Amino acid sequence: MTLLDLSASDLSRLIAARQIKPSEIMTEHLSRVAERNGAVNAIVSAPTPDLLMAAAKQADEEKPQGWLHGIPLAVKDLVAVKGLRTTYGSPIFANNIAPADDIVAKRMRRAGAIFTGKTNSPEWGHGSHSFNPVFGATRNPYDISRSAGGSSGGAAAALACRMVPVADGSDMMGSLRNPAAFCNIYGFRPTWGLVPSDALGDTHMATLSTEGPMARTVEDIARFLEVLAGENPQAPFPRPSQPFGDSLTMDLRGKKIGWLADWGGAYPCEPGILELCETALGVFRDQGAEVETLSAPFPAQELWKAWLTLRAFLNAGAKRALYEDPKSRDQLKPETQWEIEQGLGLSAAAVYEASVIRSRWYARAARLFETYDALIMPSAQVWPFPVDWRWPQEINGQTMDTYHRWMEIVVPVSLIGLPSLALPAGFGSTGLPMGFQLFGPSGSDARILAMGQQYHLATDWPNRQPPQFKF
Repeated sequence: MTLLDLSASDLSRLIAARQIKPSEIMTEHLSRVAERNGAVNAIVSAPTPDLLMAAAKQADEEKPQGWLHGIPLAVKDLVAVKGLRTTYGSPIFANNIAPADDIVAKRMRRAGAIFTGKTNSPEWGHGSHSFNPVFGATRNPYDISRSAGGSSGGAAAALACRMVPVADGSDMMGSLRNPAAFCNIYGFRPTWGLVPSDALGDTHMATLSTEGPMARTVEDIARFLEVLAGENPQAPFPRPSQPFGDSLTMDLRGKKIGWLADWGGAYPCEPGILELCETALGVFRDQGAEVETLSAPFPAQELWKAWLTLRAFLNAGAKRALYEDPKSRDQLKPETQWEIEQGLGLSAAAVYEASVIRSRWYARAARLFETYDALIMPSAQVWPFPVDWRWPQEINGQTMDTYHRWMEIVVPVSLIGLPSLALPAGFGSTGLPMGFQLFGPSGSDARILAMGQQYHLATDWPNRQPPQFKF
């Protein structure tokens, strides 16, 4: 085992005990970036190695002030990091140097992280395949002819390649969960509001997207969440942080888990995905949990209708100025233009109806959680697909009518802001990874992480690769 194989939590403990230096960690990670990043294209806009080594050597001499002290961290390119090129995957911002940190970057910096660059994402985070006209596509470490997912695909690929020990991501429509499944790592979408947004634009109605942690261990997820979480006095609906990393012990005996599979056939899944996830459910059964197969608890088409409406409404509001300027409109990807156009055509009645559907589903889910401690579905409906596709056009012969319909299985969680941990489920017959999402009621983040920790201790999939895969 090398330094690259250690978790961020282990590295943090070793640094605090003065048993290892940040410069030693940086040396190993820079070597891995030089070795692997050219093939996968996960980390972009990186400072020079000399600058990074200088920052690490300075950290050698300083007393650790936070969990990330001296740890290399590349930040998703949808997050502004002061002094680093921050493009949002858009040619409009191809040369943008961020003048200030976004709130989550500020918290990472305060915890001692050394920023080694940005992680690639699709333009504006639209779509679960990380390609854009600025940097190109991120490739899957398990098969570089395949997608790493998105929109946190660069983060997931960098983690799988051991180019970073922990990573941040964001999730509106599965962007923490889908790439985690594609790259055999963990991703956590926290309860909406636990990780606050910046006080920019609308902060009252924009309650679909959230930042969150990605890692190769659940402990790293929990401890990084402590860094990211906590109230922003300038943003509404505050939620206090908790000591998530010290709350991971749980006895699963007597816990009840509902298996929702493909939502009664509403969410088609490519062959082998459901079977692999069902096998993974056996880990919970072996530890004493009761797993019960459930029928679809709410009409999928109503959820999709509400999702399309609210997503388009928010995209149109946030990006209308770019759309109305002919110069910038021509540089927006077609999918983003479509989102904005859908939103601009909405009536107030349509938005209200979507919000009512969302409210009804929240209430129905709350009743489910009176019986079940957690629910489970696959994290993705397709295996990692060819990197030169824009998106999967069909699943099992069923045409996908939008650029994101193929990942509809994440909508029940995203629509109502539930905490959801993407867990690796293992590998399919071709050696490609897949995963499932374990989710619970609003505010149950600690419970979901503790349940996930028991699964991780029994499996540790991120350190178990198929025979043909070599780091």
